[in-house]
Amino acid sequence: MNLITQPISEKIGQKIISQDDKSILEIDREEIISLFKEYGVLLFRGFTTDTEIFREFSNLFSNNFLDYTGGAFDRRVINDDKTILSVNDFQTDIKLHGEMYYQKNIPLMLWFFCANPAAKNGETTVCDGRQFFAELSNSTQELFSQKRLKFTAKMNKEQWQKKYKIDDINELEQMCKMNDTHTTIYEDQSILLQYICPVVIPSRCGKYQVFINSLLPAMQLNPDVLKFDDDSEISDELMDELNGIAERITTNIDWKKGDILMIDNTRIMHGRRAFKDETREIYIRLCSPNFQF
Repeated sequence: MNLITQPISEKIGQKIISQDDKSILEIDREEIISLFKEYGVLLFRGFTTDTEIFREFSNLFSNNFLDYTGGAFDRRVINDDKTILSVNDFQTDIKLHGEMYYQKNIPLMLWFFCANPAAKNGETTVCDGRQFFAELSNSTQELFSQKRLKFTAKMNKEQWQKKYKIDDINELEQMCKMNDTHTTIYEDQSILLQYICPVVIPSRCGKYQVFINSLLPAMQLNPDVLKFDDDSEISDELMDELNGIAERITTNIDWKKGDILMIDNTRIMHGRRAFKDETREIYIRLCSPNFQF
């Protein structure tokens, strides 16, 4: 099956277009892998899809599916499959980020499925972290080479049990240790977590620097949790620079029903525009590629 492709936008990605009513499950796997390695984000459009086909198709390229343990938001399980989750926890915009970059154990690959688009707005946003780094001022690039991010969160017992899907404080401590997260446990079993991570990472091939992290949405939604690792504040001037770059180089994915989006979570940041339509349903799967990268 020869693929019909076109850029998602002039900035990023490739769109694979349905032809001759062929099943998405018949697409040449090696060709998709080659495109994914080159572009980091692929949009599949016009194919006959549903939640089960989405599961089958993503299974062809993925393994090590995660259930969002430790995730920042509430996510609803779809069709009793803990690896397929709704992303509609709330309707405000979410700034560009790498998925779960507030902990060590991140999904290396993401899949999105549009079960039902919003009647208006609600686009998913994407941006290449390589390009984002290149757009940074020299002084900001230098700053990010010297400082890392420190996430700090305090949770009561009920909150961490819900977030980490366990009841035992010792299991939690071990889980956090494996995630390089420092844990302080108080007498009432409330906890204080601290996780330190880079702002910029090297690309898989080692040729590029990639701006990918959870800085923008953390400063948008809960700025009290985030400082640099030396406890210095993240300035408004720095955030103005970063948010300006984000808006300048972001691409909107204007969802069509049945769309599937494949993302390299070590390179491509994503986010969301605000929406009001309560029927919007976008699903996500968190995983790793099952091919050599």
